[in-house]
Amino acid sequence: MPDLPADSPLVTQYSFSRRVCIMAAVVLGSTLYSTTLLIASAMLPQMQGSMAATADEIAWSTTFNILATAICTPMAGFFVANFGRRKVLLTAVGGFTIVTYLCGQAESLETLVLWRVLQGAMGAPVVPISNALVLDCFPRRQAGIVSSIFGMTAVVLGPVIGPTIGGFLAEAYSWRYAFYMIVPAGAAGFCALWLVMPKEPPGAGTRLDWIGFLALSLALGSLQLVLSRGQRLDWYESSEIVLESALAIGAAYLFVVHSATAERPFLSPRLLKDRNYALGLVLVLTYGMLNFTPLVLLPPLLQTYVGYPDGIIGTIVAARGLGGTIGFFSAIFIGRLDPRIGMTIGFGLLALTGVWLIEIDLNIGVYDLLLNAFVQGMAAGIVWVPLSVMAFSTLDGRLMAEGMAVFHLLRNIGSSLFISMAFALVVQSTGANYSRLTELVTPYNRTMNLPWSMGSWTVETLPGLTRLAREINRQAAMIGYLNAFWLYTATSTGAIALVWLARRKRIAAE
Repeated sequence: MPDLPADSPLVTQYSFSRRVCIMAAVVLGSTLYSTTLLIASAMLPQMQGSMAATADEIAWSTTFNILATAICTPMAGFFVANFGRRKVLLTAVGGFTIVTYLCGQAESLETLVLWRVLQGAMGAPVVPISNALVLDCFPRRQAGIVSSIFGMTAVVLGPVIGPTIGGFLAEAYSWRYAFYMIVPAGAAGFCALWLVMPKEPPGAGTRLDWIGFLALSLALGSLQLVLSRGQRLDWYESSEIVLESALAIGAAYLFVVHSATAERPFLSPRLLKDRNYALGLVLVLTYGMLNFTPLVLLPPLLQTYVGYPDGIIGTIVAARGLGGTIGFFSAIFIGRLDPRIGMTIGFGLLALTGVWLIEIDLNIGVYDLLLNAFVQGMAAGIVWVPLSVMAFSTLDGRLMAEGMAVFHLLRNIGSSLFISMAFALVVQSTGANYSRLTELVTPYNRTMNLPWSMGSWTVETLPGLTRLAREINRQAAMIGYLNAFWLYTATSTGAIALVWLARRKRIAAE
């Protein structure tokens, strides 16, 4: 058995009870982000109505939140090295709590998106710092158990309890109370961290590669704007989209060139020399694309076109979190096999849920949706553990910290970009199919003259014509969502083929 690295000073300097309190405090803080993300997904329809926004516009509150998290996550190491873990965690959790309250106070789409961006930026350092701190609180031989407890707590508390309670609060009061309910938990987490976090001097300090960071931020932000606003502005017929595309391409070029030539770039290209890690980045990008997309697509579909209340939608979202819990447990046993087998099972189940969603219609039942969401969550939980093992199994230990930051960066980027792509497809398909379906509303269509085909719809009166137009819009939107589910399914299926490009060498042993 290989020698384990020495235990951290926290293990030798603090009692077991103090270390347990530190773990409890950081776990409470780390669950806040996942809770707000899934609560916002469940509340999208009500937020859409309150802000008088379209489905793709209200999705900005989720996509830009994830994007801000992705960009700011790699900065966690810089902040810790210069300010220390205690100051960074207290600032992040305190700021996150304040901005979450401001999200509930937002009166317009612009202010809501702004506060959600700041929420993602403030919450970004919490999870990686908390994860590292929890590992430092216990002996190295207990790292596996501690990581499992940390991961399971984040999986259960946020994704299961949050959307359920938030959904019923939104149904009883408004969507704002779903954000307000996070504030007491955030305040409790801040106080707990203040009391138990050890005071420690900052590290030796380090310099941030501002050119690389700003270039990457500009490239990703511009690309996100292109995907989010392109469909509404008729793509490259709009000077705004042309400008944002030019900024994205120029900033991406600057980032790549600077990363290849700088002595200490923001993200080192040396990471890509490892085949398994490079493939892992592609797979984690794909995983991010699949992970949150159904959570953002389904709530507007279910409330706007099917008529489900917020409480039921929150329960459906929570079922996915419960499935993730089971999937995480299953991955412990599946992990004894070749990681490629576990990833194949997980991505295969995601593809299966996609095929299932392709078959739904506007008469879908609650239990079918609950089961589908449960299987989605289970599949996502099964994929994560073997994906992480495969990606880092052959990576040089000296590059591990930076590699982990890039790994989570791409996961979040995949989520934000794919959600925007999916909604752009929904909007485009809905408009195209509405135009095509209305072409059939004509006196020359013999089907319309059949007494049993029209029901309460009629073209003879204005109310009847209004009801017919509303039904055509529902059916056109349903086709748009089905097209997005096709894209989701195709991406899941493609990931299965990528899995088997990984090297088997050293995977099974580790």
